[in-house]
Amino acid sequence: MRKIILASASPWRKELLKRAGVSFVVEVSGHDEDMSKKFPPMTLAKNLALEKARTVAVRHSNALIVAADTLAVFRGRVIGKPASLSEAKRILGQLSGNRHSLITGFAIVDTSTGKTVVRAMETKVWFRKLSRQEIDRYVKTREPLTVAGGYAIQGGGSSFANRIDGDFYNIVGLPLAAVVEELRKFGVKL
Repeated sequence: MRKIILASASPWRKELLKRAGVSFVVEVSGHDEDMSKKFPPMTLAKNLALEKARTVAVRHSNALIVAADTLAVFRGRVIGKPASLSEAKRILGQLSGNRHSLITGFAIVDTSTGKTVVRAMETKVWFRKLSRQEIDRYVKTREPLTVAGGYAIQGGGSSFANRIDGDFYNIVGLPLAAVVEELRKFGVKL
């Protein structure tokens, strides 16, 4: 069986792939994510995922590289990981009581054939109204600095959403059903 490489530092993506029964190793791409590119959000997410996959792919001759990138979109504006605690507070304040989307692009590259699949999934999320104290308490954990949109729905932000439309795991950072479906097309037995 060929090696499967997850080109991501995300502990959440690693956990999700494990849960799906995928045998893989992790190799962080080190690719610098440029969120300022002037692409529509779905295209940007796919582009970032593909760049990460290709960065790792050049290091291997017979492997499947899986990479992903997640971003939030609020009122047409792309939101990545907050750069500071104050930015995290501002983002969460904006999302409070409103709807936004989480978009995850993923890429799978077969380094022996060059076959490549790139897809993106969108999940809509509605936040309940958050109090200033809730936001402050959550931001103090520093978790918001590690995730797109400034919250981890599978972590300390688990009570923020009162409705979602789409794949829950897409919010976490990897639309697992879609990734497994594509891996099977590459001959991966799960």
